[in-house]
Amino acid sequence: MILLLGSLLLFLVVGIPIAYSLGLSGMLYFMIFHPELLSILPQRMFSGMDSYLMIALPLFILMGLLMNTAGLTGRLIDFCMIFVGRFRGGLGLVNVFASMIFGGISGSSVSDTASIGAVLIPEMEKKGYTPQFAAGITVASSTMGMIIPPSIPMVIYAFVAGESVGKLFLGGLIPGVLIGVLMMGITLGISVRKKYPAEDIDMTLRTILNRTWQGIPALLMPVFVVGSVVIGLATATEAAGLGVLYALILGLIFYRQFRASTLCELLKDAILTSANVMIIIAFSSLYIWILAIEHIPEAVAAFIMDLDLPPVAILLVIDVIILLMGTFIDVSPAILLLTPVFLPSLASIGVSPIQFGAILISGLAVGLVTPPVGMCLNVASAITRLEIGTIFRAAIPFLIANLITLIIVTLIPAASTWLPSLLME
Repeated sequence: MILLLGSLLLFLVVGIPIAYSLGLSGMLYFMIFHPELLSILPQRMFSGMDSYLMIALPLFILMGLLMNTAGLTGRLIDFCMIFVGRFRGGLGLVNVFASMIFGGISGSSVSDTASIGAVLIPEMEKKGYTPQFAAGITVASSTMGMIIPPSIPMVIYAFVAGESVGKLFLGGLIPGVLIGVLMMGITLGISVRKKYPAEDIDMTLRTILNRTWQGIPALLMPVFVVGSVVIGLATATEAAGLGVLYALILGLIFYRQFRASTLCELLKDAILTSANVMIIIAFSSLYIWILAIEHIPEAVAAFIMDLDLPPVAILLVIDVIILLMGTFIDVSPAILLLTPVFLPSLASIGVSPIQFGAILISGLAVGLVTPPVGMCLNVASAITRLEIGTIFRAAIPFLIANLITLIIVTLIPAASTWLPSLLME
């Protein structure tokens, strides 16, 4: 394991992408310790990707791209303005509220940062907000995108853990909404202290009805997709396909934003994004196989049992490991590496896979806003031309909401397990 982890870190330090670092590290292990197994490595990699559930991955990605291109961002911002725009720091509150809704549509935090940030960050600067505040709140609030259902990382976790996608979607709903509510409270407090302006909004009945009419079809997307899985009408893969169909209908008929050339470009983007994730899954399957060969999950389980600590204390230690891991490794490989190591151990002490999934995704979401990897930081930096360190420092007050939620989900299992047990059992 020293060779395995040491070589992985070396490859990452010299700048080799995470997927190929995993593959090279795994192959190095087999060349030295099990050369007789080299001939079947390709088969193991392909079998690691061979799952009906993973068809949902490119479909959810395409669904988010379609909804984003349909002119959804501006309409959601207008809709959110009705509810929170008149408070102090109205645009900041709209930023968080829109991220909550957008997260339930795109399933991707990076898409959230790019879409909402491109519209709201320049507008916030015009209204007197500092560029740092605008960028910080945008990247922090976008972390909800991978927690609130439907969530692409939850699909990947379900694939590795062999758990119900519908239950995991429901398990992420309360934590995701809780992060949003806490962030809105933090935003309001900072805005009052710094005297950020409220928005002067036309609140006539006609304006309210028009903005609601434009926003409701988009708001129904997560209800439609997640609801079809929860009530057993469709599998996660079928629900993703229905979501793509729904997004096409909205873009072509209701919002009338799509052209043939646009659709071809979106298909290309979805294929490339999905391919990147699938390559990581393929090479990670070698790592998972090595963990099984070396009996690492069993060793970790024995170590945890020997500690003789209560489950809550063990989970708090794992929280720290997840936060550290998310700082240096992107979300998908972190899920693929941490799940087979910790899940069997936690199951042996009575921790639900749903609760661990919510803990894992909530913790890794913070890594999207922490240097040096932080994907959302890099997107916001490209929009604002600010250094990622500057954006990170501005995001820290809002990330307190993420940490509080992570602790709540850790200490109170019902925060993630109550809805799945209520609606799916």
